[in-house]
Amino acid sequence: GEVNDKESGPEPFKETSVELNPDLRGRDIREAFKDDQYQILLVANKFQTGFDQPLLCGMYVDKRLAGIQAVQTLSRLNRCYPGKDDTYVLDFVNDPDEILDAFKTYFTTAQLSDATDPNIILNLRTKLDALGYYDIHEIDRVVNVVLDSNAKQKQLEAAITPVADRILKQYAAAKAVHAVAVAAKDERAIKAAKDTMDALVLFRSDVSTYLRAYTFLSQIFDYGNTDFEKRAIFFKYLVKLLKFGREREGVDLSEVTLTHHKLSKRREGNLGLSDKDAPKLDPMSELGSGMVREKEKAYLSEIIEKLNTLFGSDTTDGDQLSYATTLAEKTLESKKLQKQAANNTKEQFAHSPDLSDVILSAVIESMEAQSELAKRALDSREIQEGLKQVLMNQLGLYEKLRERARSA
Repeated sequence: GEVNDKESGPEPFKETSVELNPDLRGRDIREAFKDDQYQILLVANKFQTGFDQPLLCGMYVDKRLAGIQAVQTLSRLNRCYPGKDDTYVLDFVNDPDEILDAFKTYFTTAQLSDATDPNIILNLRTKLDALGYYDIHEIDRVVNVVLDSNAKQKQLEAAITPVADRILKQYAAAKAVHAVAVAAKDERAIKAAKDTMDALVLFRSDVSTYLRAYTFLSQIFDYGNTDFEKRAIFFKYLVKLLKFGREREGVDLSEVTLTHHKLSKRREGNLGLSDKDAPKLDPMSELGSGMVREKEKAYLSEIIEKLNTLFGSDTTDGDQLSYATTLAEKTLESKKLQKQAANNTKEQFAHSPDLSDVILSAVIESMEAQSELAKRALDSREIQEGLKQVLMNQLGLYEKLRERARSA
C-alpha cells in the first residue's frame, strides 16, 4: 500500500519509492531480494506472514510477538534452500517461554477448547445493519459490479465511494466539532463529538471482524443465505476506504540523540519444543463487543507534585523525577511482576505482596548502582570531562540554562 506523510514528502510513499529503495527500479521487493545487492529486509508488519523467501536465514526481532503471530513471523525462516544449513533468531524483546508456548499450540496438531457458535456472524450482521451507515441497495450495487466479469474499476469506485465518502464526512464533521468544543471548553459537545468518532472507529473495527470471522466460518458452516456473502464482499471494499481514527500524536524528537548503546548476551539455548501440555485454542465468541479505549496519560506537573508530597520540597524536581524513573525501570525487569500484571486487574495487582518487595529491592539496587557510578565519576577526571561533553552537546545544558534564566 501507501503511506502519506507530508512532513517527509508531498507524494505517498511505497516500498518501491525512490526515497525508500532507490535501486529497485520498479522491481518487486520479493524479486529484488534474490539478488546479491540486497541482503537485509527491514519489516514493520508486512512480510511477517505469507512471505515465502527461502534465502532468509536470520531474523532480528525488536517487537512483541505472541500466539499465532509469533509462529507465523518466526516461521519465515523455515524454507529450505541449497547451502542453507542453519538459521537463527536474535530477539531483543520476547520471553523465550512465551514463544515456546505459542509454538506448542501448533506443533503437531491444534485443538479448540470449545465449539464456535455459528450464530455469532448473524449477531454481528444484525448489529452492523442496525447502525444505518449503509443500506441493502448499496450492498447489492457493489456486489453486482464485483460479480460482473466485464465490469471496470471505475464502476466499482462509483458503487462503493458514495458510502465511504458519507462515513468519512461524518467522521470529519465530528472531528471539527470536537476541536471547536475543546477550544470553547464545552464538555457536553466534546463528549457528543467524541462518541460519534468512537462509534465510527468501532464500526470499522467490527467490519474487519466480520470479514475475518466469515472467511473462516464459511469454510465450515453452510449459512444457506447469500446475504452473508454479499456483506463480506461489500465490507471487503468498504473497509479499505475508511481511513480515519489513525492520526498519530505528535512527538518532539528534536532533542533526542543516541549517546551510547550496549549489547549483552542474556541467554542462548534450545527451547525444547514438544507437544506435551500444548494449550488449546479458544473459539470465536462475542464478536463486535469491543470498545474504544483512551490512552493513559499523566502530566509531568502531576508526577512532580506527587513526588514532592512523598519526598518533601528540600530536593529538586529533577532529582525526584530521575529517581522515580530509575525505580520504574528496575521494577519493570521483574519477570514475576510481568506475569502478575498480565493475569490480574490493576486493582488486584496493586495488592500483590511481591510488588512491595520488588520496589524495595529496586531502591537498594539503584542506591548501589548510582553510588558506584558516582564513585567512578569522582575518581576519574576523564569521566568528569566526558559527562561535561554529554551534558553540553547531547543534552543541551547550556541552552536549557539560558531558557530557565529568561523565564525566571
